[in-house]
Amino acid sequence: MVGIILVLVSATLGARLVASADERTPYFVAVDDLVAGDRVTGATFRRVDVALSDGMGGYLRADFPVPVGKALTRDLRAGELVPSSALSDPGEVDVQRVTVRTDATATVGLDRGQRVDVYVTPDAHGAGAEDEDSGTELLLEAAAVVEIVASEGGFGAAARTSVQLYVPTGQVKAVVEAVDHDAKITVVPVSGGPAGTSGGGA
Repeated sequence: MVGIILVLVSATLGARLVASADERTPYFVAVDDLVAGDRVTGATFRRVDVALSDGMGGYLRADFPVPVGKALTRDLRAGELVPSSALSDPGEVDVQRVTVRTDATATVGLDRGQRVDVYVTPDAHGAGAEDEDSGTELLLEAAAVVEIVASEGGFGAAARTSVQLYVPTGQVKAVVEAVDHDAKITVVPVSGGPAGTSGGGA
């Protein structure tokens, strides 16, 4: 009799475990840290099975294909569930990738996704350098760092690093002009770390 009871208990527990497993639903999470403006590829998200709970309807389910080609409208951390609202068509995400050169020392400790303010000081020998308004100006606020591209030759203050940023489309021209006119570009990390949202799409 005791043996029969143990078998029944084991069968009941097993049935509950199976039922519990069946109640898990597949969702997508970010594989790595992602930046608003990134395009989704087949390797951007991975599947996790999550126990059903209230409020899960706003997240991207993994029983559908990865939405390759969509653009992120906000930052995501590695392992974070992907909100459906964090994806948009690329044409609706208003940023472009622009590469700038800055002092290598200014990029120490910079990471992908961090926000920086971008200051521009015109070349002392360039056009308009003698204008009274040609001093250092704040060109961009809280631009997202996409990638620290490469360091160029030189030592100390002469060392330069290329940094790729997501720049709002309306400000791309001003940034490109600063680069083309050999202006000194300085990036300053925004206190408090990465912002939670940003327009993006490049």
